[in-house]
Amino acid sequence: MDHAANGLDDNLLETVLRQKDELRKSDRRVAEVVLAAPGEVVSMTLAQLAKAAGVSEPTVIRFCAAIGCEGFRDLRVKLARSMAFARTTSHTAITSEDDLGAVMTKIFDYNLSNLNWAQSKLDQEAVRAAVDLLAGARRIEFFGFGASGIVARDAQQKFPLFGTPCGAPADAHQMYMTAEMLGDGDVAVGVSNTGHTREIVTALQVAQENGAGTIGITGQPSPMLDHCDVALVVETLENTDLFTPTVSRLSHLVVIDILSTAVSLRRDEAHHQRITQMKARLAQRRGSP
Repeated sequence: MDHAANGLDDNLLETVLRQKDELRKSDRRVAEVVLAAPGEVVSMTLAQLAKAAGVSEPTVIRFCAAIGCEGFRDLRVKLARSMAFARTTSHTAITSEDDLGAVMTKIFDYNLSNLNWAQSKLDQEAVRAAVDLLAGARRIEFFGFGASGIVARDAQQKFPLFGTPCGAPADAHQMYMTAEMLGDGDVAVGVSNTGHTREIVTALQVAQENGAGTIGITGQPSPMLDHCDVALVVETLENTDLFTPTVSRLSHLVVIDILSTAVSLRRDEAHHQRITQMKARLAQRRGSP
């Protein structure tokens, strides 16, 4: 079984939560029971779940198929797995009554759940195409604002190690000017979880019109991707609750690590030796043994 399948298995409750509003009315009744009492549903028979939801047994079977399960037994197995790994935002919602231990546990669980979900959804071929562009770039510019700006600057710190000039302009006017100066052989990478940030969309559009390769890192299909040669949709379990941490930034940072590592692996041995030497000298300057 591949990683994607494992990710979906572990996140069945997330799948139900996301698809609930799109289900038929009778199927939603089953979804509501599953979300309200997943532990009880794991121990139910088909007839018991149908009765609890006030629907017919065929409706329960139809619900199972609608959320990607191969029947009722598969539903119970995946539901148990989902609970075991605490892969739901409802299980990790932070409240003002939580003590420090609970907050620590919930934030770790929430981030681990998010990374697992993002991995299960990320298109490997799109990542490969992004690596192809970046590995051959003569210059790379990363565009991002706010939390996405932090991701852009993290990328700008990593990629110069591979012998490629990089930038991460933080000002909207600088972004536009930088995009205007890009051309054939250059690559522009836009980072925006919503994909609607006007300045990022404009920068990618201008860069693409000038002949540069363009990559978009975002959380959903969005206008930004209309101007991207490669779309990296990093789906996350973002939640706007007051105490819930922002998880999209962590996922995007991990994707940057994946891209930079993959690009590094394409460099020759001489380059790897220079990196090793640089790190050794840096450690000496830091006073490390």
